[in-house]
Amino acid sequence: MAKDKQKKATSLALDEHRLTLDEVCARYKTGADAVHPAQSTGLTPDEAARRLAADGPNLMAPPKTKHPLLRYLECLLALFNFLLLVAAAFTYLLYGLDPVSNYANIYTGSILVAVAFLNAFIEYYQVAKSEAALRAFLDMIPAKATAVRGGQLVVVPASDLVKGDVVFVRMGDKMPADVFLFKTADMKVDNASLTGESEPQDRSPVNTHEAALEATNLAFNSTLVVAGEGYGIVVRTGDDTVIGQIANMTQTETKRMSPLTEEIEGFVKFIGSLAVLCAIIFIIAQLKTNDIGISFNFAVGVLVAWVPEGLPGTVTMLLTIAAKRMAGQQVLVKDLTGVETLGAITLLATDKTGTLTRNQMTVSNVWTHFKTFALVADVRSLQDGEVAFDSSVKGVQDVMNISALCSRARFDKTNVPMDQREIIGDATETGLYRLATQKIRDFDQLADKYPKVLEIPFNSDTKWHMSIHKMAHANGSFTTFIKGAPERVLRICSTILDDNGDTIPLTDEHKIQFNTAYEYMASKGHRVLAFAKFELPGTEYPESHVFDKELKNFPMAGLTFVGLASLEDPPKHGVREAVGNCRRAGIKVVMVTGDHPLTAEAIGRKINLMISDTKEKVAKKAGIPVADVREEDVKAIVIHGEKIDSLTEEDWDIIFSKDEIIFARTSPKHKLQIVKRAQAMGHIVGVTGDGVNDSPALKKADLGIAMNISGSDVSKEAAAMILLDDNFASIINGIREGRLIFFNLKKSLRYVVTHSIPEVLPQLLYVVVPLPVGLNALQIIAIDLGFELFAALSYAYEPPESDTLMKLQPRRPVDTESIEHLRARREFDNRFKSLPANADEVDENDFLRQLTFGERIKRMFSGEYWSKWAFATADGEMLVDWNTLSWSYLEAGIIQYLGAQLAFFVVFYMYKDKDGKSLYITPTDLYTCASNEGWTGKKDCTLGSGLPLSIDDQKESLAQAQSVWFFGIFLMQAWNLFACKCLMTSPFTTHIFKNKSTLLSLLGGLILTVIITYVPGINTAFGCSYNLNPLYLLIPFGVGFVLFLYAGLRHWIKMRFSPIKYNPEPLGLQMHPTRWSAA
Repeated sequence: MAKDKQKKATSLALDEHRLTLDEVCARYKTGADAVHPAQSTGLTPDEAARRLAADGPNLMAPPKTKHPLLRYLECLLALFNFLLLVAAAFTYLLYGLDPVSNYANIYTGSILVAVAFLNAFIEYYQVAKSEAALRAFLDMIPAKATAVRGGQLVVVPASDLVKGDVVFVRMGDKMPADVFLFKTADMKVDNASLTGESEPQDRSPVNTHEAALEATNLAFNSTLVVAGEGYGIVVRTGDDTVIGQIANMTQTETKRMSPLTEEIEGFVKFIGSLAVLCAIIFIIAQLKTNDIGISFNFAVGVLVAWVPEGLPGTVTMLLTIAAKRMAGQQVLVKDLTGVETLGAITLLATDKTGTLTRNQMTVSNVWTHFKTFALVADVRSLQDGEVAFDSSVKGVQDVMNISALCSRARFDKTNVPMDQREIIGDATETGLYRLATQKIRDFDQLADKYPKVLEIPFNSDTKWHMSIHKMAHANGSFTTFIKGAPERVLRICSTILDDNGDTIPLTDEHKIQFNTAYEYMASKGHRVLAFAKFELPGTEYPESHVFDKELKNFPMAGLTFVGLASLEDPPKHGVREAVGNCRRAGIKVVMVTGDHPLTAEAIGRKINLMISDTKEKVAKKAGIPVADVREEDVKAIVIHGEKIDSLTEEDWDIIFSKDEIIFARTSPKHKLQIVKRAQAMGHIVGVTGDGVNDSPALKKADLGIAMNISGSDVSKEAAAMILLDDNFASIINGIREGRLIFFNLKKSLRYVVTHSIPEVLPQLLYVVVPLPVGLNALQIIAIDLGFELFAALSYAYEPPESDTLMKLQPRRPVDTESIEHLRARREFDNRFKSLPANADEVDENDFLRQLTFGERIKRMFSGEYWSKWAFATADGEMLVDWNTLSWSYLEAGIIQYLGAQLAFFVVFYMYKDKDGKSLYITPTDLYTCASNEGWTGKKDCTLGSGLPLSIDDQKESLAQAQSVWFFGIFLMQAWNLFACKCLMTSPFTTHIFKNKSTLLSLLGGLILTVIITYVPGINTAFGCSYNLNPLYLLIPFGVGFVLFLYAGLRHWIKMRFSPIKYNPEPLGLQMHPTRWSAA
């Protein structure tokens, strides 16, 4: 019976690399011959079939998915939409009880239902994108594999491989499973997408490494064989492979709620609770009238008034518009909330290979003739002791010839121009080959001109690659070329090229110069190779001589040392400026790579990621022990992955207190751990990466950012955002756009919420005073989904108020105070969590998770919660903060209510009946009539003047008064639209006119409002009257102008007592362009 493929792998631990071949064969009950691997017995076909039936196929288990209908229902039953559906249910119920009096409810209910379903659909559309990261892993499984079964080489489907199978792989193959190698020939694998190492890794049966991911006798599923060939035993398949366990980590990790979603959800809960509470109070207060219909009608009115129906749609459309704008800047957003999250990040954890660097080895320096030649685009970039690259120098020409001829690199095709060809081969040879193609004329004819007669590939014993070519010279017909490890190549040389390119004996002084150049290149984190040649004398090696590897009838000593060349995986264009701009914006940029610490630090120092000295460098400069250097004196740190598992809470605090951080030699588990630790300290974490090894961290981060061109499918699926051009610098545009959309969302919400008070208070006054209600439910919906929606959306096109957007601190900065506050709050919340009684069973995630509903209820009965935490001010700037609530509810909202109420009273007072007679209805009359079932269409009312007010006059006067209230909100909100544009600058500037969409939205809103108010038929459905005198609209218009003046005064006072704080400029940033060239 097949094992359950849903079984979750829990560890990346492997121990086969520590075993001998016999031990591995015994463990997996198979047979392997290290001397004649093709004659290994392997598994018999019957045994392989039995194991396949027992273990299941070599495939990844598909992720569990939720039915689309259930997902949609979850969205539909969210609190916001649920309130709208409840309100709609009441309107339909009332319509069923009294269709005549409640005829408008059929429109109101339909609109509420439509809005709820539309909001749910918009949300569902965003969350319904399948989390198909595993599909990319499945694509990595090669279709076929070569196995040895029953002593015979056979080709089988890769999915049929089982543990114990002996497999054969060669250059160009993808590893079909995790394999223990027992026989190799010049084999190298590309582990870049798995470990982040930019250079191909040697594979041989002899292993000296403790870490499994660094072991030379293991090759992992989906990695590419870039050179040589090998035989091995399958030790892991499917979900049990390293990549399968990474897949499991990706699927089981859950992304925490985005800051924007968290804040909007909190606001919706606040508004929803307020709406329900008020509605219940209304129902109870109205029960004294013994008219259930009126009670529920006004309860619906309160619900509709408090809940801004257009809010979810407004937020989604604002984010969608911003996402489209970002797509034009080569940033594709998969999750809309990621638009704002990018602007809110406080820590950006980025991979090195393929993200900060090109993942393309490039020649940086050539040392020959005792000079160091540098390949730079600008001579001003030359460092001390370097000279500009000169391809006319004899030694440089020799290095180019050796790079081109003593190489196994090749073009994928030769029938296209040189710059359109792809070079196939290992990264180091490819880098040298690429430079040679650019510097050697008639490169395509070179191999035919100087044919190769013998080649000994690079191997781990000799550490060099040799080839002999038919290249004539003054003393003969053949020339030997060698490239390889510098110390090994120098060992077989007896002469060297001098300053003029002449051959002279190699002395100790020359070796000192060699060591100086070698150390200089290696100290920059470069890979260094040496080059040598030997012009074979014709007397010993005539043209008829046949070279033979077995006979070794060629010289192995006495060569001429030509020089050194250093290669590096260079930074991408614009990375230095991008990292510098991130740091200017207060964002901590952290490198997390699988590469060597020296290489990582060298790159970090080129791209503004690391400027100051680490503790080791401070100690070296001061000539003191490392332990004597104080932590507070050091701002930079490099952490080796081996130390991560043993770090304490205090160690993590020290690490994240540094301004410049690099984690090197990390595993996927470590990257995930780094993200979780940063999040636990309150950081909003962005993670960039392109490899398989990055995917769990991409999924867990608040914002995962993948590369499009160089990125694996896995990383793209796990990420929430993709850089289409692979340009790290595009992140800066995204951060700027994210910060802009946050401010624009804040302005939009500030504007939208303001009209809640002039909508809610007339409902409240109907119960408390009572007074005739100023707005009916349908008019409120027309405001929220009509002109307000146009105006709110115009903020999506609002330009920045100033050019200092990228100099502001992140809106939720992390410092010592915020960390202590967060930990104190988490410690308090953990008291109410239902944790396992056994401390050993408590997982770290239990302490970090949010409280459940039941746990929140339990917390509410705590006195400390209400006294210390319930009303605690959040750290940093929130989307909806006390400043926004004060403006919307206590200041602008009240001013608008007063303007609408004044116009409401004036219209009633100036009302004339159908005979043209003024009735002078006073506020007292309104109160008296409302107290005696007036304005309900049930009976006439007598005014204080003694004049009767008929039912028809009640309806018409109320329709005109409600019309001025409705139209007045539009006019006052038009002024508020301009007032809310300015959070950082005064509204008395030309900035308020820069957004042309504002005027278009006002024009559209004005037309809609006029149609609803004055067009016969339509106005009747909305309870408006075309008899309203437009002169009365001057009252709310004037109040709106006063509101605008008040906003300017308010801003002046605020800036005087609480000016904007900018992030301090980091010292030592190098903001000149990152440019690399083959010179």
